[in-house]
Amino acid sequence: MQHATQQQPSTFDFLSLEAARNPHPMYHELRAQQPILWSPQLNGWVLTRHADIAQVLKDPRLVAGPMTGQFERLPEAVRTQLTRLRDAVNMWMGHTTNEGHLRFQALLKRYFTPRTVENFRPRIQALTDTLLDTAATCGSFDLVKELAIPLPANVIADMLGVPLADEHLLQRWSRDLAAIFSNFQPEQLFHSQKSILEMMDYMREVLSKYRRGSGENILEVFLRAQDEGLVTEEEILANCALLLFAGHETTARLISRGLALLFDHPEQLALLRQQPSLVPQAVEEMLRYGDVAGMTNRLTVAPVELGGHTMQPHQMVYVMLAAANRDPSLFPEPDRFDITRKPGKHVAFGYGSFYCLGAALARLEAQVFFETLLRRFPNVRPAKGASPEWKQEGLLNMHLVTLPVEL
Repeated sequence: MQHATQQQPSTFDFLSLEAARNPHPMYHELRAQQPILWSPQLNGWVLTRHADIAQVLKDPRLVAGPMTGQFERLPEAVRTQLTRLRDAVNMWMGHTTNEGHLRFQALLKRYFTPRTVENFRPRIQALTDTLLDTAATCGSFDLVKELAIPLPANVIADMLGVPLADEHLLQRWSRDLAAIFSNFQPEQLFHSQKSILEMMDYMREVLSKYRRGSGENILEVFLRAQDEGLVTEEEILANCALLLFAGHETTARLISRGLALLFDHPEQLALLRQQPSLVPQAVEEMLRYGDVAGMTNRLTVAPVELGGHTMQPHQMVYVMLAAANRDPSLFPEPDRFDITRKPGKHVAFGYGSFYCLGAALARLEAQVFFETLLRRFPNVRPAKGASPEWKQEGLLNMHLVTLPVEL
């Protein structure tokens, strides 16, 4: 078996802007030559093959939650000032212990049932129509700001029992939380800490109101679990912050990147206009092709043998989901965007016990959005004289900042 210390130095530059703009040539080369690679640059393993990625995502010896390690790399004085942020992150589902993750996952499965998700369709439809009505009054507008972010943000606000009038607060807090998942710079983390504490205080008031209710939003599921002794109030509040970010970030990326892909492939946009029934398949292809979820991290807690390599305990593993989603062994012509492609086993929503519980909701929101957009505004197009704005954000990731659109 090969160990990390026996690997040849990697010549792949994972931190370059060129790699972030288009990592797929590098992924194809890695998958063909070194699908399990030790990277001294990242001080961790890099996985690019679908079969390996599916295996590690369901292996209990590889856990999420390396953010605590990120905090430990900060100067001691900064760590001390960020104690409350670190305490909150340590309670997040998926970033706590495996037992804690499974406990919260079991609770949320009580809420994210097929019936509950489908019951949100009329609300999602109404929100989509309202946002499009407003956008239609403008000559051109930024789809990211005016539609892609507000739609899922309003949905998660509903789920958290937050009045629509305060939805702008959730968006601001969510923007500040993004630093925890990307650059991990102290100045930005201080903003993150301020926002997460503000949100937890705000949600504490909302929570007290729902203690007297008997409805079916997420808070009441949590409260019943607290009565059963399964969670504490602080865990509920911390995970409300996580749900705020995770509950709309992926869907916003799916909507904005999905429309950008249709603009970049006009023949596919024309086909979708002609055959609206292809929208569900189109959304799956957007998820696969569009790098909506580019990568995730795992940390080994025991030795792991994989493909002739030995991963030692306490090593980082970079799981390149975007690479798995273009593995030619599962997806013929993987670099072709094809909305008629039969849905395959893409891993945009993860896999195994870390499969995204909100996947069905994200799919529903995207499907309602694209069905409504193309029905009401079949001539939607990129705004004249303006171009999408992208910026590098985190490892091998470009963030779509603006997408100027005309209806």
